[in-house]
Order: sequence, then structure tokens, then C-alpha cells
Amino acid sequence: MMIASWLSGMARRVVLKSRLRSDFLLTADQLGHMALCERSRVDRNGSILSILRTTGSLTATPRANFSLASEQLQLRLRITDSAGISDDGRLMLLLPDTPMTGAIQVADDLRRILSTSLGDIQFEIATYPDEYSADDDSSSTRAFSVEKEGRCPTPPRGLELSHDSSASQVHRIESAEALFAWRCPAWKRAIDVVGASVGIAAAAPLIGAAAILIRATSPGGAFFVQKREGLGGREFKIYKLRTMRPDAELLKSELRAYSEQDGPAFKMMNDPRITAFGRFLRKTSIDELPQLWNVLRGDMSLVGPRPLPVDESQNCLQWQRRRLSVRPGLTCIWQIRGRNTVSFDEWVRMDLRYIRRRSFWYDLYLIASTAPAVVEKRGGR
Repeated sequence: MMIASWLSGMARRVVLKSRLRSDFLLTADQLGHMALCERSRVDRNGSILSILRTTGSLTATPRANFSLASEQLQLRLRITDSAGISDDGRLMLLLPDTPMTGAIQVADDLRRILSTSLGDIQFEIATYPDEYSADDDSSSTRAFSVEKEGRCPTPPRGLELSHDSSASQVHRIESAEALFAWRCPAWKRAIDVVGASVGIAAAAPLIGAAAILIRATSPGGAFFVQKREGLGGREFKIYKLRTMRPDAELLKSELRAYSEQDGPAFKMMNDPRITAFGRFLRKTSIDELPQLWNVLRGDMSLVGPRPLPVDESQNCLQWQRRRLSVRPGLTCIWQIRGRNTVSFDEWVRMDLRYIRRRSFWYDLYLIASTAPAVVEKRGGR
């Protein structure tokens, strides 16, 4: 099933690349690179980026129509704007220094202009950083109309932006961060599936023995389940062997002032919530072994930035959240070179360094380097 999906995706990308050749429209790879550049610019100067994406795929659109659409887009868009076709065949536009109201007007214009080349298209919209506030949810039943001068009220989270009868409907994308997420290469997923399968089979007796000892030495269950943020900010449940007392999460806020890690991450050398056996599990990283199941499920990868609890991740600065561009992992540069001994900024820079350098051989190198770091208990707490 996975192989068939990969072959289908490859065929779709080949077709789209052949149709986009010599056109104004960018390929998926070019578009992804441009999106990361624009995101970095926003993080540096505090501006805003709006993103438009068609709700449906344009894979079946003839090449001649793509060429016509390219010409029409060049006449409407600014020289600083970018347009291209994403991996799933959708038209996507990057509109720098454009707030939500301006992006809605662009969507309204493009639906009319592109009707001759792409037919009746609908758009989804997102801004980075997110223009919505928590108060928007209280207006969940209101609809909004775009005025001719391009101004409109800020729409509530998750609602359609309803235009007049001749205009497009623009649906709000839940998070712009999901659009910055990098597609997992086939080689990486293959390593994850093979590695996690072998790892689970080999570690099952050790996990079982540890679970029995956890139950025998402290009250509560053997496993700990916690929500963390992963690829594109998507939340998932992470599985670990329990190393703390059952009420550890309730006590976290009381101990926050004693954290020895700067930034949003919480780390304590002598955390009073950790049990005696739990300290051994942490030193040896045995408590992390159940996350092989997360890897097999696709929530995580063998190599990638460590996922943070949701509250800690959401308190990261914009540039720090770039670490969510790839799937989180069991190990990364931080685990083997600076675990719990560097500042949070440096930790994130290590994650971003991995994202820039990631490759088949680099992943294998980090996996091979993890075992010595664990044996030496380098930085473990």
C-alpha cells in the first residue's frame, strides 16, 4: 500500500513537472524552498505572509491551461509574490507582506481571472503568523463579506469567508505551519518502518521486564501517555515507560521556577517527581523505547527533532517552531552532542541544522552515533 502510494505520488509529480516546464509556475520543490525562505524572512523582520491554496487538485488540467493560467497570474500578482503547484497538485500562492484582508481580495480576483484557464476554483487561506485571536471563536456563527475596497472583518477560526454570489468562497486553513511541513522522503520512511519493526521485536522483552518492575516499585500504570506537537504542529500521543509518580503532571507548574533549562522546555537535574527505578530508565533511555510504536505509526521518525509537550512547544518563538517542519524523532544532533547541557536556542539550532542537512547517510550516522551516547549516559537526566 505504501509502495503504491509512493509510485502514484511520483507519477503525479513527473506529470506536473512536465507541464510546468518553462512556465511562471514553480514546481513543488521550488515552491517549498520559497516558502521556507519567506517564513525565515517573516521570523526575522516581523512582517506577515499570506498563503492561498486551491481546495482541489489541478493534476488533470492540460498543459495549455497551465500556460494560460501562468500568464494570467503574472498580470495579477506582484513581482514579490510566488505561485506554484504543490505535491498534491494544488495551486498555491505566497503573498509576502499581505494581511488576511488583502489575501481575500486576491482570491476573489483570481477566481474571476482564472475561470477561463482553470475553471471554477475555490481557495483556502492562511496567514503566518496566525492573524486570529482566541476571541474569534466566540463568533463562530457569523459570516463575512468582502467589501469592494478589499477590507473585511477578521473571520472566526474554522469558518468559511463568504463572499457575494460572484466571488469565491475562501476556507480558513487551520494552521499555516502545516503548509511548511516537508514531505517525508520514501527512503526515510523505509528506514523508519524497518528500524522500528526490528527495534520493537528486539526490545519487547526489555520493555515487558521494565513494565513489571515499574508496577512493582511504584503505584500507577507502567506506561505514560502525553500529547506532544509534531509535524506542522499536529498533536499526537507519545508513549513512554513511566519514570515519575502518577501525579507528576499536576506538580509540574509548582516546579517550573526550578527548571534548569532556559526557554519553554522544562528540565531538572534532581526532579523530585522521578522514581528511583525511573531515574535508571532515564539514564539508559530505556523509557523511550515504546516510542518505536510512534515511529511505526508515522507520528515520529527514528531521526528528527525531539517532540515537546504541547504547552512547551506552543510557547516557542516563531523561528524556534521551524523545528516542526519535519517529523519529530527518537534521536537527533541534540541527543548525541548537547543533551541537557546547552541553551534552548542552541538546542533548536541543532534541530534546524539537521533539517538542512538531512539525508540517507546522515540519518544512518546519527542512528549509529546514538548508541555510544546512550552507553556513556552523555547528558542524560
